[in-house]
Amino acid sequence: MAHAYPNVLIHCVFSTKQRRASIPDDLHEKLSMYFVGIGKGYDIPVLCAGGTANHAHLLIALPATMPLAKAIQVLKANSSRWLGEHGFDFAWQEGYGAFSVSASNREAVRHYIEHQAEHHAKHSFEEEFVSLLRKSKVEYDPQFVFG
Repeated sequence: MAHAYPNVLIHCVFSTKQRRASIPDDLHEKLSMYFVGIGKGYDIPVLCAGGTANHAHLLIALPATMPLAKAIQVLKANSSRWLGEHGFDFAWQEGYGAFSVSASNREAVRHYIEHQAEHHAKHSFEEEFVSLLRKSKVEYDPQFVFG
């Protein structure tokens, strides 16, 4: 086949360093738009971005020629630099969660990401992340999952 036609949808989740509430409420929307812009600049379609003061969720379409770790590195490094340029002492925690998304679940994941504030009125980031790991059947050591 002469062309590649991937549809690799990934729900990416990563937290701020030490899961501190480092992202001000008034920057959530701007940061989400910035993630989309980073994605455009690096040919990583960011279909949706959201989060809260201590973590981010992205739904990306992983390009066929890019390893997942590289895509995450590009998104985290550029967003961290952008926050630093806006006067915030900011860093993302090492690591991330990445969960495959079927085309049929794309809109459900988008809805989930867009409604993070409501979701976190009931559940902490830690509870949410462990739930995502369990639902995706990802093996993890509770002692080390949060660094």
